Amino acid sequence: MAGAPQPQVKTVPGCPRHVAIIMDGNGRWATQRGRPRLFGHHAGARRVREIVESCPEIGVGYLTIFAFSTENWKRTQVEVAGLMNLFRRYIIKETKALRESGVCVRFIGDRLQLDDKLIHLMNELEAATENNNRVHLTIALNYGGRDEVARATKRLAADVAAGHLRPEEVDEETLPRYLDTHVLPDPDLVIRTSGEARISNFLLWQSAYSEYEFIDTLWPDFTRDEFTRLCEAYGGRERRFGGVLQ
Repeated sequence: MAGAPQPQVKTVPGCPRHVAIIMDGNGRWATQRGRPRLFGHHAGARRVREIVESCPEIGVGYLTIFAFSTENWKRTQVEVAGLMNLFRRYIIKETKALRESGVCVRFIGDRLQLDDKLIHLMNELEAATENNNRVHLTIALNYGGRDEVARATKRLAADVAAGHLRPEEVDEETLPRYLDTHVLPDPDLVIRTSGEARISNFLLWQSAYSEYEFIDTLWPDFTRDEFTRLCEAYGGRERRFGGVLQ
């Protein structure tokens, strides 16, 4: 909010600039409590706000969250419909707060399978927050890493066919310009909650040199304190990018 006092910032030494999170465990969290899976997804959505709010306090400038994958369409129609409704409600409810708190929101993924109302809300949220820069929140919705690379490759091939790009100019620096994340830095740290130790088709190209943390905590139980602890642990890692530290 303009003119509002900013929270006291206690930047974590060596804090990752960009953190990506695979938010897993909502369904199991609900099942453990004898509730339907959608109850867990609603709890997980509330947790997103807390983690986004904590980013500027510890020095994270970019946060990318995996909300819905291209494979999640395989879930029951009831769960998929409930998730789509949750996404619409989340955008409507949170747009004002995100805009006023300086959060810039972007969506990545293939929007063609999403309904028109949701796409309209996504576009509105991006437009409403495009001038913010306190935190850059990227929401991966109907996203898959392989799908993203395939779509990027098609756009690159079209440019080659049209004569805008010569084949010999294509290298590992070229393709990222066609990815959904072309305006973002690569993630420094990728966190997956719920005890699963796999990347599930998330940011395949971008996370080639990311550090990973696989934790047992279910997403609805993931707190800002645990987030801060993981960012602090990242600061103690040695990142060599294939080289040798002198």
